[in-house]
Amino acid sequence: MVHLWVRAESREHEQRVGVTPEGCAILIARGFQVTVEQSPTRIIEAEAYRAAGCAIAPEGAWTGAPKDAIIFGLKELPEDGTPLIHRHIMFGHAYKGQPAGQVLLQRFRTGGGALYDLEYLVDAQGRRVAAFGYWAGYAGAAVALMCWVAQQRGALCGPVDAYGTADDMRAALRADLADINAAPPTALIIGALGRVGAGAADLCAAMGVAVTKWDMDETAHGGPFPEVLAHNIFLNCILARPGTPVFVASDAGAAARQLSVIGDIACDPDSAFSPIKVYDRVTTWETPALRVHDAPALDVTAIDNLPSMLPLESSEDFAAQLLPVLMGLDQLDVDIWGRAALAFREAIGGLGAE
Repeated sequence: MVHLWVRAESREHEQRVGVTPEGCAILIARGFQVTVEQSPTRIIEAEAYRAAGCAIAPEGAWTGAPKDAIIFGLKELPEDGTPLIHRHIMFGHAYKGQPAGQVLLQRFRTGGGALYDLEYLVDAQGRRVAAFGYWAGYAGAAVALMCWVAQQRGALCGPVDAYGTADDMRAALRADLADINAAPPTALIIGALGRVGAGAADLCAAMGVAVTKWDMDETAHGGPFPEVLAHNIFLNCILARPGTPVFVASDAGAAARQLSVIGDIACDPDSAFSPIKVYDRVTTWETPALRVHDAPALDVTAIDNLPSMLPLESSEDFAAQLLPVLMGLDQLDVDIWGRAALAFREAIGGLGAE
């Protein structure tokens, strides 16, 4: 019997969940055991999971879960250094040389557990089978537009928060744009054909922002890309990988430019492969904009849990994509799960001697 243990998220501002009560009921009907932790922040309350047939556990109880339980969450674990003995499903951000990721991998190696990274659940053609991409793009474009509005007021963007629905987010943005009484900015999206880019483009269209859409064909020559500097807003929707060209060089702030806001929606600044070289750290809900150059201003926004700004819609979308894959958890060594296991073993192998 597969025992899936859905942990509470410890990350601040994280309200999302990767499986809905309806999905849990389907898994239970297939013979799974499902335990869901209580959470004061999860967008879907524990009682809905109880009604679906799940066992309910206290927040954080996963550390004492049976060793054969598969622990399922989305964002990072508490950084307490403890060895990890379980198999975990989550976004680890650990396979591209990230410093925090190396610490996480060491915890797995010490404890004997394993990571099935949600980013590395791919089909036979290497395409991800489930992603929050659309809503990351949607929210990321919204925050970039908030940063641009703040600049028109001579300010740096203030704290952001979650919205009940996408309608609420659009209404708030329309009010801000009307308040500054300025022509909408122009935006360039790189990665426009993907899910992240589609979400960013849809938000821009809803706000009347003129968009230039680029994808692989437009970036194949490897740069430089002066067109990035010719737009008011640049939205990066491409994950950093070996061979990714540099879209914004480290000296871009001092260049002649229209560019004033960079929305790094892919958000991987501590990777050596990051295509945006003017900043080196993520931004936060409390401080969403990082000013990297003055006169004229150049702000970067790079929040790494953007879909949680629209937690219900993004959770339901992601959970629907992932549920067919979760149904295969009884075969962890083959197909999608097998490929994720191989990616983990390769990453562990790259740690070197203890």
